[in-house]
Amino acid sequence: MPVASDAARIAELRELLHRANRAYYVEAQPFMPDTEFDRLLAELGTLEARHPELADPNSPTQRVGGEASKGFTQVTHGVPMMSVDNTYSYDDLRAWWERCEKSLGRPFAAVADPKVDGVAISIRYEKGQLVQAATRGDGSVGDDVTRNVRAIDAVPLVLAAGDGARVPAVLEVRGEIFMPNASFERINDERRRAGEPEFMNARNSTAGTLKSLDPAVVRSRRLSFVAHGVGHVEDVSLRGRAVATYHEFLQALRALGVPVSGTEVRCESADECVAAIERFGARRAELPFAVDGMVVKVDAFADQRELGVTAKAPRWAVAFKYPAERKPTVLRSIAWQVGKGGTLTPRATMDPVVIAGTKVQHATLHNIDEIHRKDIRVGDTVIVEKAGEIIPQVVEVDLARRPAGSHAVEPPSACPSCGEAVTKEGPKLFCTNAACPEQFRERLKWFVGRNQMDIEGLGERIVDQLVESGMVRGFADVFRLDAAAVAELTSESVTKAGKAVQRKIGEKTAASICASAEEAKGRGLARLLESLGIRHMGTACAKAFARAYPDLDAMLAAGPEDFKEIPDVGEVTAPSIHADLHSAAMQRTFRELRAAGVSVASPIHVAAGAGGAAAGESPFAGKTVVLTGELELMDRRAATELLESLGAKVSGSVSKKTHLVIAGPGAGSKLAKARELGIEVWDEARFAAATKSVPGQLGTN
Repeated sequence: MPVASDAARIAELRELLHRANRAYYVEAQPFMPDTEFDRLLAELGTLEARHPELADPNSPTQRVGGEASKGFTQVTHGVPMMSVDNTYSYDDLRAWWERCEKSLGRPFAAVADPKVDGVAISIRYEKGQLVQAATRGDGSVGDDVTRNVRAIDAVPLVLAAGDGARVPAVLEVRGEIFMPNASFERINDERRRAGEPEFMNARNSTAGTLKSLDPAVVRSRRLSFVAHGVGHVEDVSLRGRAVATYHEFLQALRALGVPVSGTEVRCESADECVAAIERFGARRAELPFAVDGMVVKVDAFADQRELGVTAKAPRWAVAFKYPAERKPTVLRSIAWQVGKGGTLTPRATMDPVVIAGTKVQHATLHNIDEIHRKDIRVGDTVIVEKAGEIIPQVVEVDLARRPAGSHAVEPPSACPSCGEAVTKEGPKLFCTNAACPEQFRERLKWFVGRNQMDIEGLGERIVDQLVESGMVRGFADVFRLDAAAVAELTSESVTKAGKAVQRKIGEKTAASICASAEEAKGRGLARLLESLGIRHMGTACAKAFARAYPDLDAMLAAGPEDFKEIPDVGEVTAPSIHADLHSAAMQRTFRELRAAGVSVASPIHVAAGAGGAAAGESPFAGKTVVLTGELELMDRRAATELLESLGAKVSGSVSKKTHLVIAGPGAGSKLAKARELGIEVWDEARFAAATKSVPGQLGTN
């Protein structure tokens, strides 16, 4: 096809797919099925690969692209992101209305808008292009999460004029990133099957997802977005005149393609406002996302400015919070689910009851101490509510209805999955068998993760496929994968409509996984120890062992008393770690990893030889170093390990004790403080050159 025709088709597809996203998320009037959307998106990707000179960062294909972020830089909000005061009664709401009316000296109008239970975000557009997205943070400074927000389909990458609105010079819109109920329930279902404790509410799950360093994870979680506030704006107009009210601002956003709730109500009096909140409360359970109240805002921007703000909240807004719905039901049984690290989590099965519009039959009971604190027993009538409007939770027991002969719940003495002994630490119960089948799947997801063995391409769904197919039965199997067999596996994905579809993993992804696994064989002893999920063996502890011993054999030859002498290893943890390392299951794992070619040597060992000489001759020996900004030649963890192997202490903050700061692009407050204190600053190129001159240095991989 001629280049000119390709360019025209690329432009046509981009415009069509942007319109399709707008129709789905803003207008609630989709005009093409998901299968057609996916087909056209694939066609666009093929054409863009053929013509890299036509690349556009705002193309629909660029929702997820490139490598995961190495961290978040901070953003100062031009207009602070303030919180809103809460009220829980209609009397308090009427009192707020009267205070505003008295301060203004006249009647006013307000807008009641659903209070979506999500994570506050500020998204900035310049000349219609998305340029930045930042979290609330402390209200003045937040984290730059632009790459992650660009992965959310509901957030428009470009604004489109329409319905009387034209694209403004600057539009900074505030809103909520949230997780739809269907996505949240799917994730919790996956966690239940894996034996992991369920997330308590969609908001916490959303916050964790949004702070993921990999935009692909954000996209897979199917987050969404709704706008509800104003940041810094320039030239926002509707039907030829500047918007003067919040209600008009929402209309302008909708015309520009920015999602708003569409259920806002403009009220002329407190009575109208109360009635609107009551009407919405009766149907909020029907919404596909969690709503815990309504935010009432004085409508006119001039009135908002006149009312002003307090130290932490605007006087012109208040949030009415609905009380959580509670209902009684009978607890029939308690099952213990095994999760990552062997944690046993109790899950209640109850007589079905409808709460907040959905049927509830199961609830997490958290841990054995919580069961005993509330004196929950099988056969009890329990009072259940939905925490965050989604997660069922047992609040209390109706003791007046307790059946005769009931008994306190006893914790299991054996793991329900493998039958091995269970131990108790604090409020939690643990299965101590590293080979427990229910633990393995989640341990494997940890093992291959970015901060552990870092095997690219092995996301949660592909790990599930590898385990279910029988290709991976132990950690060592990851390093023996056959690319052709992996390519034929199918991985389930979810369309925007919530429909599950099956797709093959494919040759390219399979080859990438196998290549990354081959590279991961040389990560070294510290990364290997941390990746295996050994209790008490976190990052600092694993590094301490790897500095103390040149390889796995030397470490296994040492006794518990030797372990107690290692920094970051205590009197209690040393015997526990020693026992876990010498368990039959862990010994078998070590043998299999060696046979698969995984290195068990420690390149950061600091005794004579094995890195000691290099550390002694390096310019970093004995110095405290801070890394800041976006490193381009290596990831942050690799740089940290390299510096530590050369005798440096890597710190997360700049102080008078800091000797050196290594700054990449985007360095912010840490770089400024270093300059203020007169601390030496290197760029990454100088750092790389210095490490190459050190005998025995690790390199930059």
